[in-house]
Amino acid sequence: MSDAPVALITGGGSGIGAAVARQLLDAGHRVAVTGRGEARLRGFVEELGEPEGLLTFVGNAAEYGDVQAAVDGTLKEFGRLDTVIANAGFATHDTVAAGDPAGWSEMVLTNVLGPALLIRASIDALKETRGRIVLIGSVAGFIHGPGNIYGATKWAVTGLAENARREVTEFGVGVTLVAPGRVETPFWDSYGSLPPGHLLTADQIADSVVWAVRQPEGVDINTVVVRPIGQPV
Repeated sequence: MSDAPVALITGGGSGIGAAVARQLLDAGHRVAVTGRGEARLRGFVEELGEPEGLLTFVGNAAEYGDVQAAVDGTLKEFGRLDTVIANAGFATHDTVAAGDPAGWSEMVLTNVLGPALLIRASIDALKETRGRIVLIGSVAGFIHGPGNIYGATKWAVTGLAENARREVTEFGVGVTLVAPGRVETPFWDSYGSLPPGHLLTADQIADSVVWAVRQPEGVDINTVVVRPIGQPV
């Protein structure tokens, strides 16, 4: 069994998750990614040339059975787990006073419950490797926007990161919240257009994630906020 470190990324078939997966593979890690769409995951694997150190699992990040199956499958294939990255999430791009409640439950479950389920499913394996939990938050988890329900879910992720850190640090497990500003990813597809101004790339956010993951043993990077130059809030 290889000693190369292993990372599991939810929502890893596109956007920030896919960029993190590519960079970690290039750095010599073995990587497992989850996603709801089998075709998207298959396309991602083919795009990368079907690397030996890449696994995919079809599943819902807000369903504990699916998350546990991905953790168990990763451990069975690779024999260890060093990092989990809770990246799966989306926005309904509406507001509490004028939006459509039909989409809110799925967004809240994916964005808030999903990261908590990943922590619960992986913590025993991470204790063994003294590994790291990375939660992908948002600037919206620090700055209120008018009626922004997505922002409220990311405020919850901001709180979860610190709550989790206070519990798992005694086990030697690190917790990092990476909170991006505006990033050019499929996140905006349901919005209908990209927001104005300069946007970061998924690779630029992945740089910060990989930097946190590759910190020396005993170093815990907790909160990283990354905005594009020109984004005032």
